[in-house]
Amino acid sequence: MSAVLDHHGHAAHDDHHDHGPLHGWRRWVFATNHKDIGTMYLLFAFAMLMIGGILALCIRAELFKPGLQFFNPELFNSFTTMHGLIMVFGAIMPAFVGFANWMIPLQIGASDMAFARMNNFSFWLMIPAAIMLAGSFFMPGGAPAAGWTLYAPLTLQMGPSMDAGIFAMHILGASSIMGSINIIVTILNMRAPGMTLMKMPLFAWTWLITAYLLIAVMPVLAGAITMTLTDRHFGTSFFTPAGGGDPIMYQHIFWFFGHPEVYIMILPAFGIVSAIVPAFARKRLFGYTSMVYATASIAILSFIVWAHHMYATGMPVTGQLFFMYATMLIAVPTGVKIFNWVATMWRGSMTFETPMLWAVGFIFVFTMGGFTGLILSMAPVDIQLQDTYYVVAHFHYVLVAGSLFALFAGVYYWGPKWTGVMYSEFRGKLHFWWSLIAFNVTFFPMHFLGLAGMPRRYADYPMQFTDFNQIASIGAFAFGFAQVYFFLFIVVPMMRGQGQKAPQKPWEAAEGLEWEVPSPAPFHTFENPPKLDASATRVLG
Repeated sequence: MSAVLDHHGHAAHDDHHDHGPLHGWRRWVFATNHKDIGTMYLLFAFAMLMIGGILALCIRAELFKPGLQFFNPELFNSFTTMHGLIMVFGAIMPAFVGFANWMIPLQIGASDMAFARMNNFSFWLMIPAAIMLAGSFFMPGGAPAAGWTLYAPLTLQMGPSMDAGIFAMHILGASSIMGSINIIVTILNMRAPGMTLMKMPLFAWTWLITAYLLIAVMPVLAGAITMTLTDRHFGTSFFTPAGGGDPIMYQHIFWFFGHPEVYIMILPAFGIVSAIVPAFARKRLFGYTSMVYATASIAILSFIVWAHHMYATGMPVTGQLFFMYATMLIAVPTGVKIFNWVATMWRGSMTFETPMLWAVGFIFVFTMGGFTGLILSMAPVDIQLQDTYYVVAHFHYVLVAGSLFALFAGVYYWGPKWTGVMYSEFRGKLHFWWSLIAFNVTFFPMHFLGLAGMPRRYADYPMQFTDFNQIASIGAFAFGFAQVYFFLFIVVPMMRGQGQKAPQKPWEAAEGLEWEVPSPAPFHTFENPPKLDASATRVLG
């Protein structure tokens, strides 16, 4: 910035930027501050969680009894499709990006994200995409009903909403890629002096690896849905057998994106849990280095297992064996992580405040999801269970009890730092137990439904599946109301500043640079980067 000389010859800085936040709507629309953008991501993700949740409850209401109750099968298929797309691309991923925006600069001692305006752009791109996704229900022919995987040839038979969906996915992908570039550049170039890569908090590590995954696979998804678009409108036949195309090729391309995508949705969760468990066990994390290598191994292996989603497509036995063994191999680094968390808790001075409850609940229920994944990795078993409710149970144990539980853990853990207010411990614990019990009541019976042969994405079912479906539907409504409770009685009071004032470091054994700034974290932090001492356990003044 050029210095202007005043009439005394002294340099008078023409301050083009205010040092505080802008006021009113401008603060949010033109936000370049990582904390404001992180807050917007989190609120956006919660809004999408509610929309996706309403669709899920429509599905469970329809499945409460055999026969068709409320919705025709076409609309039911739209619900399953849009529930999946909105939860994955609208709720889970943006929520983790919100955490990244809030926490990575604080954890590595950076003043902000590397590209502040691009950060703003990558958030605001999501709004039109979300409107297009949610609005597709009101387009001619209704929302896409091809399943969230958007398999050909169904996608070639959908109405105009399919094109809106493809456009929305492109925009969300562009947003993800920009966010990832921002995260990588921030982590690699803006760490405080003395913070080597191997001294970074694991949350920063998991996001660094996740960001590389996103940059690698988002263009693959873009390719798959662009080929779908040209098949629909421009006379190509990538996926049309009549023109020499192959619908199975779509599945290969989609799952080459889709499998790394499931790790994109769980690796940041591992980072959050790795921050919380040591804090409440009052011990350093066991095996930090092995955790970093395990995270990287999961990311690398995620690229060679895609066809385990496709055992039923007529793959040669050699291919089945390769994908089976590669998939089982991923259990090793995942098991290393579980072992390290348990070893951290072993003989620690543990207390169970709400963040720790969520973290321990995560480890327990996520492990169950991991075991059902191991079962599905075996080709002969999977051919029986493919596209049944067993698969639905498996991936909800990983995505709800995995990603979502870790997100809640993170909100309770870092929320006091964000808002400057402590949540009500009683309400937090109520939210946890209510969610944990309702979650298991909802999804555990689905294993039995799947083993008995109930297919997924069906609006109707034979009489013998009634009991378990009714239990699941009741659990689903209970789980949904638990999240409304969370918003009204935990999030809203914290955002309004109602409650006990949070100390700078609310958790006695918490470690990291984020606890060196006041609560709530001021608008600008670390304008002069902190210097870390040799052991990197405390900050030098």
